[in-house]
Amino acid sequence: MGKVTVTPEEFSLVFFEADRIAAVTAEIAAKVGIEPDVQVEIEEASPLGRLRVRSVEPIELWAQGGALEDPRRPRYLSERHLAQSLGRLLFRVKDRLNPDFADAPQDDDLTLQQQNIWDIYCLGRLERAGYDAAKSRWLYHFRTRQGFSDVSDAAFDRLWAADGLTWADLESVRTELAEARSAA
Repeated sequence: MGKVTVTPEEFSLVFFEADRIAAVTAEIAAKVGIEPDVQVEIEEASPLGRLRVRSVEPIELWAQGGALEDPRRPRYLSERHLAQSLGRLLFRVKDRLNPDFADAPQDDDLTLQQQNIWDIYCLGRLERAGYDAAKSRWLYHFRTRQGFSDVSDAAFDRLWAADGLTWADLESVRTELAEARSAA
């Protein structure tokens, strides 16, 4: 595994530790199979939870502080949210490095449905890598984006259990879900 760099090196608005963020990121990256250096930028002033892969060469991840925060202890780091947030991004990087994801839009251009479908695919793999991915929480989140139906529940289960999908596969799921919502 390459070196993980976290910016800022010292946090002044939240009680995060750059060394801990770097260590967890390096651990997940090794399990994902990412070897190059990883740069992680945390926007500590924001309590929101937006995430983004800024670049895959070099690997640059960006997160608002709320994505890593413990909801029960504002301004404190949550190990669970740290792993879920940066784990999703690292799996997305791995996917983006695969030619089968060449047609995937940049993170800022993903629709909510596309991002949600990709997140579920990433989180299922993260859980199989040994991290608490809060499956029931993400199932509810998936349903609010994709619809409360047997079709969306079945799609969630397929995505969560999948490995080796392509961008075309994820788009096929999005189309299937859009058609189910239109028919309802």
